Amino acid sequence: MMLLPPLRLLRLPTSLRARSCGLHLAIAAAMLSPAIADAQISSDDGATVIYPADYFVEYAPISAQDMLDRIPGVGSGGGPGGNGPPGGFSGNASSGGRGFGGGNGGNEILINGKRTAGKNNQTSDVLRRISAAQVNEIQIIRGTSGDLDVRGSDQVINVVLAEELDSSTVSYEMNLNSYFDSEIRPGGSAALSGQADRLTYMFSANANTRYDHTLSREHSILGDFSPNDAIKEDRIRDQNTYELATNLSYELGERSSIRVNGLYGITKGPTEVRRIITNLRVNPYTNTIELEDNPTDKTNWEIGGDYEFRTASGSRFKALVIANQEDSDVTRERFKLLSDNSAQKNLFLNTAAVTDERIVRTSYTMNIVDSQDIEFGVERAQTVLDSHLLYGLLSSTGTPSASTGGLVPQKVTNANSKVEEIRYEPFAIHNWSINSKTTLETSLLYETSTIEQTGDVYNKRDFNFLKPKFDLRYDVSPNLQLRGTIEKVVNQLSFSDFVAANDDQDNDAATQAGNAQLRQEWLWKYNFRTEYRIPNDVGVLSSDFFYFKHHDIIERMDVTRVESNLQSANGNIGDGWEYGMNLSASVRMGMIRLPNLLVTSTYNLQDSEVTDPFLGIKRRFQNYQRGRFTVTFRHDLPSIRTNWGMQYFDRIDGGMSRYDIDDIEKSVGEPRINLFVEHVDRRGITYRFDAGGLSNGQQFRDRYRYVGRTSANILEEVEYQHNGNGITYTFKINGTF
Repeated sequence: MMLLPPLRLLRLPTSLRARSCGLHLAIAAAMLSPAIADAQISSDDGATVIYPADYFVEYAPISAQDMLDRIPGVGSGGGPGGNGPPGGFSGNASSGGRGFGGGNGGNEILINGKRTAGKNNQTSDVLRRISAAQVNEIQIIRGTSGDLDVRGSDQVINVVLAEELDSSTVSYEMNLNSYFDSEIRPGGSAALSGQADRLTYMFSANANTRYDHTLSREHSILGDFSPNDAIKEDRIRDQNTYELATNLSYELGERSSIRVNGLYGITKGPTEVRRIITNLRVNPYTNTIELEDNPTDKTNWEIGGDYEFRTASGSRFKALVIANQEDSDVTRERFKLLSDNSAQKNLFLNTAAVTDERIVRTSYTMNIVDSQDIEFGVERAQTVLDSHLLYGLLSSTGTPSASTGGLVPQKVTNANSKVEEIRYEPFAIHNWSINSKTTLETSLLYETSTIEQTGDVYNKRDFNFLKPKFDLRYDVSPNLQLRGTIEKVVNQLSFSDFVAANDDQDNDAATQAGNAQLRQEWLWKYNFRTEYRIPNDVGVLSSDFFYFKHHDIIERMDVTRVESNLQSANGNIGDGWEYGMNLSASVRMGMIRLPNLLVTSTYNLQDSEVTDPFLGIKRRFQNYQRGRFTVTFRHDLPSIRTNWGMQYFDRIDGGMSRYDIDDIEKSVGEPRINLFVEHVDRRGITYRFDAGGLSNGQQFRDRYRYVGRTSANILEEVEYQHNGNGITYTFKINGTF
């Protein structure tokens, strides 16, 4: 028997031939594009690019997000409303650094130079609620400065609202979603925003469906390659989400201001599953039908505020407070359909968890000399997870209990636990404008934390990390910027890994173990980035080459206590590395006389290595994507007040694996294509049609199960599964008054 499944050949996206074409096209645009009206204004040093409101008039935008979508290198080709790639994508496995003050790369968005004082009530959501009429200009800030609310970002996007505006605007959106199974779900949102003297305000409400119908097909063979079974599964999630949000800003005086943000949300609805299992080991075949009823009940709220005071000398004191909570209750009940069409319950799982987070951050920024400033302060964060799990099975032994749905309760280690972390982080950040072309940002943070777990398991530990960072930027010209960064990052822990939980990855396993011994994963990040802004607002070319050295990587490891019951959990498995590159081109097609056609192409290629704790072999990180290729475009037709576009997502398949104590999974996926068309009438009402998943976007998974541990090299079963969600059509109407 083979120890490891044969690796699939590295599969590049079908249209990867277009990759080099797309990049060459971008370069050609830089050299051949005819001059386009220069609607952008650059600061003297080229570090800031300004797009005034007049720049966007011909596009008839409705919201601030509509305006961002027209800026090369900033907006997506498809704009809001399009459906993204299935499963999401992270350019590398290193996102998620701790702390609220610093950036983690990528673009940061500010409104009037201020960051939204929230984590769930994010600035990106606020942009869709701000009327385009309220926007005075959009600034693309490529340098670093002590005046910014965020640090360490590739670039900062600052949306500046018109100060003289003293009125209110109501924006609204109504949408209708149609799914491949003929189900139709409505949704909508409304927001009131405006300014009154020193007060800027926004109140919003939205109600949207979270409907999803996944069709899954699986067939399996035994270790001797004889047929085992076939499974057809229909999984329908029919949930609704309701949210209320507010964003308030008040200028207390010429030197002080305060901002308050709030969010309250509710998610309710079931996930229903119908599963037909065909036994291929007997003749004639027999079928078993399973049904699941899995209700979800979640509430979440957040409130945040920050206060800022500027002294006469230009120094700044800032205090920020955030508190949020998520309360979730998810139940899974499985039934076997009997011959008389009655249903017999054979599984009950209930997971109830409350997560609380409280953050307080204060800082003081002052100038040292004309070209240097320093910010120092401290952040305190408290995170608490209170988790409970109930597990019941149909059994002829034991006493049934109402708490486990009338089934016999099963003992689960670490089922009831409370995990609390208290973290303190004093910091100092120094900005130095070395000359007109060079800036250096240096930061030093010291993190000290205590993690305590009580309940079924008790453990208390202290951690300390020193986190330096160096960010050097050099403007070769107003159009070309080079940037190098060296940074030590401590990744945020997932507290759900500390406690037992429902295993939603494997129908044959009801629960997965928690690990009270987890430590933070940390890494050194080395990046070299370039950005070239093609003259005449033709577009932006950028690249990022990275190497990350990981320590205490968190992946699956063996936590078995009794050999008859093999168990694995997320734990620290050792050190590893990853490296790769990200290339991007966002170009207006003026060279073919279509300056209002914005094409954006990105290409990511990466690799990683760690030692597998089960097999002792060198392999890539768990579920690690080798890369992704994306092409999006938006074509504006101002004369008829219409725009349309496409989004194409495809990942580079090969080596995307998940290793566990008794099985190994390999995954690949098909590309995803979305299309949209949008029209704005003379009244300013926008009509938009989206078609998502036109290529079906099937995902494929091969699972290799072993008798005992994988290291025993005894193949028990191979499962071949594929699933998809079909095409989704969405019609939206939005406007302002």
